[in-house]
Amino acid sequence: MTRNPILLVEDNPDDEALALRAFRKSEIRNPIVVARDGVEALEYLFPPDQPQGCDAASLPAVVLLDLKLPRVDGLEVLRRIRAHSMTRLVPVVVLTSSKEEQDLISAYTLGANSYVRKPVDFVEFAQTVSHLGLYWLSLNELP
Repeated sequence: MTRNPILLVEDNPDDEALALRAFRKSEIRNPIVVARDGVEALEYLFPPDQPQGCDAASLPAVVLLDLKLPRVDGLEVLRRIRAHSMTRLVPVVVLTSSKEEQDLISAYTLGANSYVRKPVDFVEFAQTVSHLGLYWLSLNELP
């Protein structure tokens, strides 16, 4: 059985390491692709040498997207994901430390499937990531 990857878009190395650990601990078997800024995320989804976007096997099962990213911010990444026919229906979970009401409104307006504020506590953060992975990969029905 082929498992589509999880695309983790995260610029904080501590949050990245904790998320990867939570996925391993939860026995999530999907490959994890990490993009450390918005440009890397967009290049993964829309490789420069593939104008139609990444192939179906590389299409993420879910994108966990931070908002405060270098080079291209998370809202612009979300905007481009929703604008392309190949990625329009990919579930996108905004996973951010932002408490800005405008970020929340903008994310949902642009088509985020969920908006989760990162807990400050490391154990709570790991549990949150684990629950997100299990929900979006095991329980959620995709189109």
